[in-house]
Amino acid sequence: MRIRPRRLITPVVLVAGWEGAAQAGVLPEEKLPAPSLVAEAAWRLTLDGSLGTHLLESVERAVIGLLIGGSLALVLGAVAGLLRLGDDLVDPPVQAARMLPHLGLVPLLIIWVGIGESLKIALVALGAFFPIYLNTYAGIRDIDERLVEAARTCGLTPFERIRHVVLPGAMPSLFLGLRLAFAAGWLSLVVGEQVNGQSGLGFMMMEARDFSQTEIVVLGLVVYASLGLLSDVALRTAERRVLSWRRGLRAS
Repeated sequence: MRIRPRRLITPVVLVAGWEGAAQAGVLPEEKLPAPSLVAEAAWRLTLDGSLGTHLLESVERAVIGLLIGGSLALVLGAVAGLLRLGDDLVDPPVQAARMLPHLGLVPLLIIWVGIGESLKIALVALGAFFPIYLNTYAGIRDIDERLVEAARTCGLTPFERIRHVVLPGAMPSLFLGLRLAFAAGWLSLVVGEQVNGQSGLGFMMMEARDFSQTEIVVLGLVVYASLGLLSDVALRTAERRVLSWRRGLRAS
């Protein structure tokens, strides 16, 4: 994915303004340290290996949670989207459950799965489940029925109709669901790792807060944001390659 230089202007200006305001004393160091101090903390933690250790722990939890929640969402979304019986049995409880804020379920999840790794992975899985389910369901249901009828008329089997008509038609919506799921997954992980954590970026931030190391707290937020941005860029790149046949509106 080619990055246009102009897209870097605003981030660079914001960081430079942040640094200038911090150096001028407008932003108190104990409230919001300068980017240079955050960079120094990142270098220090990288050298002693703690940043890499916490980062790997967080990425592992995110990947496991996204795989569990995403796989379940794909299956249930496909069942509800393709089968009338599946729509009647699966969609109502899922639509009711998605109205509940999944981060508000933390006290109940602690009772169910405890406060260990299972809690963190469950939160990520819940965060990823609903965006993928909803977009899978919507992507299938938004396919023009005339295309399916034409495929049936041409003699395609049900499996071939799904492969050649349903799947390509639902892919744009599915990629949108994946992007939303990754964002929700990282957000859920931030909360999960701050509940009795012993490792991970969230634990690093909570420990730094106890010692008033604001620069490490900000560093954790920057790393979370970077992980979310990198995953979104990767998905957008994959989407452009997989959906190379699609020609959408381009900004002028």
